[in-house]
Amino acid sequence: MVTSRDMPPNAGGGTGRTIGAPIAVVDAEGTVVGWTQAAERLVGFPAADAVGRAATEVLPTLDGVSTAWTRAERDRAECGRPGGAGLRHRDGSPLDVTLRACPLSGQGAGTHWLVSVADMTGISSWPVNGTGVESLLSSAPIGIAVRDPELRCTWVNDALALQDGLPREVRLGRRLTEVLPGSEAQKVEAVMRQVLESGIPTVDLEYRVCLPGAPDRAVPRRENSFSTSFFRLDDAQGHVLGVCVMSVDVTDRQRARERLAVLSEAGTRIGSTLDVMRTGQELADFAVPRIAEYVTVDLAEAVPLGEDSLARLGATNGRIPAFRRAGVASIHEGAPESLWPRGEQVFVPASSPFTEVLTSGRSHLEPVLDVGSTWLGQDPGRSEKIHDYGMHSLMVVPIHARGAVLGVAVFVRMEDPAPFEADDLLFAEELVSRAALSLDNARRYVRERAAAFALQRNLLPRPSPAGTPSRWLPATFRRTRRTVWEVTGSM
Repeated sequence: MVTSRDMPPNAGGGTGRTIGAPIAVVDAEGTVVGWTQAAERLVGFPAADAVGRAATEVLPTLDGVSTAWTRAERDRAECGRPGGAGLRHRDGSPLDVTLRACPLSGQGAGTHWLVSVADMTGISSWPVNGTGVESLLSSAPIGIAVRDPELRCTWVNDALALQDGLPREVRLGRRLTEVLPGSEAQKVEAVMRQVLESGIPTVDLEYRVCLPGAPDRAVPRRENSFSTSFFRLDDAQGHVLGVCVMSVDVTDRQRARERLAVLSEAGTRIGSTLDVMRTGQELADFAVPRIAEYVTVDLAEAVPLGEDSLARLGATNGRIPAFRRAGVASIHEGAPESLWPRGEQVFVPASSPFTEVLTSGRSHLEPVLDVGSTWLGQDPGRSEKIHDYGMHSLMVVPIHARGAVLGVAVFVRMEDPAPFEADDLLFAEELVSRAALSLDNARRYVRERAAAFALQRNLLPRPSPAGTPSRWLPATFRRTRRTVWEVTGSM
């Protein structure tokens, strides 16, 4: 009989102590010739009952062992790779174990097999068993879904539902085009079919989906952008099981990229001339419908005249300076929302977001426009327009450049149900700041041009009492260039 004391010191995995390792030695005929105490504890057969019996009798459902030593016999220089086995205890209860079979050279007795059994019950196996993998993927911060070869969703984690607002029960058992109809969903399904056929993963495919709003939200969700990667799932025999989809919401990244492009375009579209009023109109035209459906640009009346602006318009002892409408644009032809056409003076209520912005120099964001607010009660004209055209979200941005406040730009949403957010305000501020430089350059040009004309007028000689005609001519005398007046008389 071969016992644990007869086995090589490292047969149990290199520890030098085999008493704690469930090990059996099986001869070439498949008879157990060695049995450790740990094997007895694991399987329930004592050494006296196990040794001398067929291995398949003391190790029920020994398919894993048979596979292990068959593999080892093909490569006698190495032990068979560990593998799972459906072993059972003597009482019939299942055992969670892995098996490994190594060939041993006996002394004239032919080949023996050392079968080591690793009990997995007490080992944390969450990274490899089904429950653990599902737990891991469910807590992943990116959206993950598994689809079968027919592209029906068979599994989805919670992160994906948080991304697009579609509950698990809506997605499971359905294809993407059944849940999110449209050309973008069709494009994604075409990519998934290609991945299933070729086995070549597709990484970082960007697509947009206009997602339905959640039931508890008064405002529908806006269009979202996703970056998605796909790879095929195969089993151990190479059979196609389906496709795994990993998705990340890149709406903010995409929006930032688009806004950078818009700001770059604004540099070529706003400030094409040195005309203050035209520049104000270019700002309004450019912002509709990129930011809002209705935009007005009102400048302090001194600005179109080229006069100096106040560093803070609140420095006028509470007096609100006159404003003139320099630009107005709307998605509706003729901008019927505007109470004042372009070029006319604008009424600014003493108590309103407009005066607050003019005084503080800081923007005002009102995501939900309150038609019952006090300042609108004092301004029935504006209140009526807001009601008639469904204006529901407001941004008021100061126009200031080089320390001077030139006026305000007002952005209003009507048809787009989404309210303005903080990043919308940042975008509007960046656009207005670029336009403000063009407005200030135009204002300075008007002022300098007016100063040049005034200088010319002052250089003209006073009319002669006799009515003698005169003219101004530049002239150069030798090395000194100077201007002289030539007075001509009658010839």
